[in-house]
Amino acid sequence: MLQPGDCLCLVGDLGAGKSTFARALLRALADDPELEVPSPTFTLVQSYPFEPLPVAHFDLYRLEDEEELDELGLDEILESGAALIEWPERGASRLPENRLILRFAAGDTPQARKIALLPPDEDWRARLERTLAIRRLIEGSALAGALRRRFQGDASARRFETVRASGADAILIDSTPPPQHQAVLRDGLTYRQLVHLADGVDAVVAVTEALRARGICAPRTYGADIARGLVLQEDLGRGKVLDGGRPVAERYLAAAGVLARLHGAPPQADLPLPKDCGGGGSYRLSRFDPQAMLVEAELFLQWYLPRMGGEVPDGLAETFAGCWQPLFERAAQDRNWVLRDYHSPNLIWREGESGDDRIALVDTQDAMIGPAAYDVASLAMDARVDVPPELERQVLEHYIARRHETSPGFDEAAFRRDYAIMGAQRATKILGIFTRLAGRDRKPGYLVHLPRVREYLARCLRHPELAELAGWFDGRLGETG
Repeated sequence: MLQPGDCLCLVGDLGAGKSTFARALLRALADDPELEVPSPTFTLVQSYPFEPLPVAHFDLYRLEDEEELDELGLDEILESGAALIEWPERGASRLPENRLILRFAAGDTPQARKIALLPPDEDWRARLERTLAIRRLIEGSALAGALRRRFQGDASARRFETVRASGADAILIDSTPPPQHQAVLRDGLTYRQLVHLADGVDAVVAVTEALRARGICAPRTYGADIARGLVLQEDLGRGKVLDGGRPVAERYLAAAGVLARLHGAPPQADLPLPKDCGGGGSYRLSRFDPQAMLVEAELFLQWYLPRMGGEVPDGLAETFAGCWQPLFERAAQDRNWVLRDYHSPNLIWREGESGDDRIALVDTQDAMIGPAAYDVASLAMDARVDVPPELERQVLEHYIARRHETSPGFDEAAFRRDYAIMGAQRATKILGIFTRLAGRDRKPGYLVHLPRVREYLARCLRHPELAELAGWFDGRLGETG
């Protein structure tokens, strides 16, 4: 539950268990049961530069003057990390008002302790209730008694945990609802509504189960609390389609084969939900329609172009849309699976398996119905990895060959056209998203990907049917990230 700015004050007599608690918490954050945790009695503070949450462990027993706490840098620590403070009463006037007090007392046996949390304000109460809901979900599954640890997430607001039990590991997806008050973009709808992003975890469960029913390797669902936004899924491992940060041709070709297999059976609009995940029912896939395609592409105008020093004069959005609209209308005629983020971070390589089972899919909750070419472009022009033109060609040709085998009547010429359109749309959108992540969300690491994505866009714009669009982009991409 710990977040930047949290100040935990451990209160209790000598031997009450404060240091034992602090040691256990630090070892859990480090995911290292043997982590050396020296007492800060003499140093007053011991720092732990954990990622993504650094923590400082204070012991103020020897503090002679409260002003000394200022010199220890508590305020600076709380700007990006959390603090555990033993004997906080020695520096009470210097502690933040929103601190959480953990009062330790003897329990029912010599080895037991009771801990009261004071005062549990609204924020802390909500966090406590949520972590207990997660524990109830785990205890009601086949993973009772499992160990929970933090797990690195993605660019979204979701939070993840690894859940480890003897015989089975799982990933806990904690997805809180998006803010209720979001800016209306057009026609009374928000950006999320216009581009059909999933807000609930019913999509996580329904899409994953649908993929598994079609023979695609995706995580089993161990349990879900759809109302609270919690899903417990099988952990399929950490195998990557990359080696040393570079794409492995065999693995990318295998991933293309999985897509061809999936696209051989287009989806139904309504995907059933398991009865044990909130009472059954179904989840309806949205259409990746021309409006959604354009709204995503317009992120280029809103974020990327201003950062590159480009002007967005009146009328530019209209000419931008005018170039895209006929292309989107053509591509939208294909109605197949669109998983949205079919790329290296969401593909798991399963060494030792064979055929299509070598590739497992995760993070598919934003699936829609639209052009099959979108996911092929997402894979062959992976935004986070340099895919050389020759490997891109191999991936595309491998997919097309498989589609000819699995889909009688497959229109290769239309697919190649859609591949260029969707590849250009995705690259344009990503230039906007990565710029937004760097500027608005203070994640500058995404800027390193901009030159690569620009190169992918240039490849797509060479298709003859994108000539007018290529003219619009001429001189507007910039060269620095």
